[in-house]
Parts: sequence; C-alpha cells; structure tokens
Amino acid sequence: MNIRFLTIGSVLTLAILSAACSRPTALFSYRGEDRAPAEVQFENISENAESFEWNFGDGDTSMRVSPEHRYMESGEYKVQLTAIKGKKKRTTEKIVKIEPPKFCLVEIQTKFGNMLIQLDDATPQHRDNFLKLADESFFDSLLFHRVISGFMLQGGDPASKNASPRQALGAGGPGYTLPAEFVDTLAHVKGSIAAARRGGAANPQKRSSGSQFYIVQGRPVSDAQLNQMEAEKGIRYSRKIREAYKELGGTPFLDQEYTVFGRVIEGMEVIDKITEVRTDSRDRPVEDVIMIVRVIK
Repeated sequence: MNIRFLTIGSVLTLAILSAACSRPTALFSYRGEDRAPAEVQFENISENAESFEWNFGDGDTSMRVSPEHRYMESGEYKVQLTAIKGKKKRTTEKIVKIEPPKFCLVEIQTKFGNMLIQLDDATPQHRDNFLKLADESFFDSLLFHRVISGFMLQGGDPASKNASPRQALGAGGPGYTLPAEFVDTLAHVKGSIAAARRGGAANPQKRSSGSQFYIVQGRPVSDAQLNQMEAEKGIRYSRKIREAYKELGGTPFLDQEYTVFGRVIEGMEVIDKITEVRTDSRDRPVEDVIMIVRVIK
C-alpha cells in the first residue's frame, strides 16, 4: 500500500491555487434595441461573485444582477460591470452603440410619468418649431395649465413658469404664430398632440400658437359620429383613422380646426393620470403639473 505525503511546498501551492480560484470573474452579454430610445437587457454571466456594480456609461448605475437599461440618446456608451466577492473585485467593460432614432421623437416628462411623442413629417413647420423650442429648453418648467377630463391637457404658455396660483394663463407665446397644416392622415385621436390657437373671427386662417399645444384624451367615438363629422366638414376619414377613433376615442369635432402634428407612442396612461387631477374653476390643476421636454437624438 502506497501512502503519499504532501510537502509543505505542495500545501502552499494548493492554498495559492484555491485562493486564485475564489476570485470573482466579471462577464456579461447584452441584447435589445439599437436605436434611441433603446431598451437594453444585460445578462450577467460572472462567476464566483457575491454582488455586482453596473455603470451604464450615461451616468446611471445599478446593483441588480442582470439589469435592463433604457438609453434615451444615441452614442457610444462604455458599460462597466464589477463583480465583487468580499474585498476582491474584478471589472470588465464593453461598448454599447446606440443609433439615432428613425423618426423625430420628443419626451415630455412629468411627475405622473413620461410620454414619448413622435412628431409627424407631414407637418414640417410645426415639427421643426417644436423641436427648436425643446432644444432651447423653452418648455422646461412650464405647466399643463389647462386640464379637462374627457377632453385634453394643454401647456406651453411661457407665462406659466413659476406662475402664482391665481395667475391667469393661456395667452402667452414666443411672439409668433404658425400657418395651419391640415393633413388627411392626422386626426384628433386620443394621444394626438396638436397646436392651440386663437379662435373666432380674430384668426380666420386658423394660425397656430407658436408654443402652446394640447394632448388629446377625448371620449369614445362611434361610426355615426364620424359620419356626422364627414358630412359637416366635407372630409373623408380613412379606414385607419376610423379604426383608431373607435379603438382609442378622441375629439373629432376639432379635426381641420386645429393642427395635429404628432402622437404619443409610449405613456398613454400618463394622459389619464393627469386628467384625473383636481382643477379650479379655470381648469387649472390645483397642484402644478410641471413639464420637462427633451429631444431624443
């Protein structure tokens, strides 16, 4: 019978190897969208770690094992994952490349959530004007100063910034108006964004406010109502618009009266949350609903 004895050197070698094997390894992969705004899912395939630290390269971090992250702007982001075990750490990094969006997108941020809006190329003057104002931070800290349940929420009056509770709002603007851009492919379906304007004989051309806009909530709409609007206004709704009205609701009586220039594509529930707030006799929310508007690039 052979008996082997470990030498002191062998024991030390095993101890060193054991310590080396106990070090954490940091490894990850990712998948998801590659155009802003992009949802990216990170899969952590690290080994021998007790906790993790993520740096997504855009200022945000996480300590979740396999987090999901939303990139709001295009660019190249250096993503770092640090795997931790006791006092030992290992870090690895990869470059995540996010391309610009295919469409003109803006995000309206509120305390009730965010709305992602696609501006329509069929209304280029309204599209470009809204993008310009958003880039200049014109809308930031302004209020949704007029909110009517079952109808819409309106904002964009520069006088609403830091406005006192009793201050009358709704007459302000950037000092210019825009020509109406009525197109058959756009209607006042729920989630549509449209330009406010002065009404009546003072504005026969139906020119739009340079900055004030509203987002439609509306009410259920039937085929009979759409037929009536077609007869009264001399218009013809496409099958797509009819189906959208019947599915989502809206305010068809405003069609061809106010310029629709985009629609909410994410965050429709925010519309309903805002229209539930308590308002005063002028339809102004009792508690301010402040907006921040950013262009997705």
